[in-house]
Amino acid sequence: MFDLDDTLHNASAHIFPHLNRSMTEYLMEHLAMEQTEADDLRRHYWHIYGATLKGLMRHHGTNPHHFLHHTHQFPDLQNMIIRARGLRSILRQLKGRKVIFTNAPVIYAEAVLKLLRIRDLFDGVFSIESSRFNPKPSLIGFMRMLRYFRLRADDCVMVEDTLSALQTAKRLGMKTVHIHPRAKQPPYVDACIRSVLALPRIAVAL
Repeated sequence: MFDLDDTLHNASAHIFPHLNRSMTEYLMEHLAMEQTEADDLRRHYWHIYGATLKGLMRHHGTNPHHFLHHTHQFPDLQNMIIRARGLRSILRQLKGRKVIFTNAPVIYAEAVLKLLRIRDLFDGVFSIESSRFNPKPSLIGFMRMLRYFRLRADDCVMVEDTLSALQTAKRLGMKTVHIHPRAKQPPYVDACIRSVLALPRIAVAL
């Protein structure tokens, strides 16, 4: 079970800054906020709920489809993707089914997987829409994902860059892998690596 952004590709370099600007502009326009106020609120909701959208829906009645459409416009996406060399080969070495579990909208996730040239390696994509807008680390989102793919938690390995999502995964009984340049290994993380390319090396121990 794989997260997408900053797990299978580097989203921090170009995509996340673009998304952050788009979301801040959305809040400025639709909530009549100044830039600093909108930026602070975007971050605040992300820290509390795991996704800015969840806070906007809960506290402002924002239409999630409208928000996702207007904030996930990437006319130059192919030039923003940073693909690790050998990613496809590494993923093909891993045994078992592979699925995507992301807080991103499905159109964006499918586009990124296609540009990474790995879409055919995954059985399916569970997006923010699939979770009925209950993003990671929400327990509700995880439970819906397991039902969607007909999976048992103790048969799964969650590969993810966000510690809060891994904490929920471990609570459900999954094995957990933290991917981050400065990967940490709290008690709920079974393995930590700096890049997805290192997965085959640790897969045997999971």
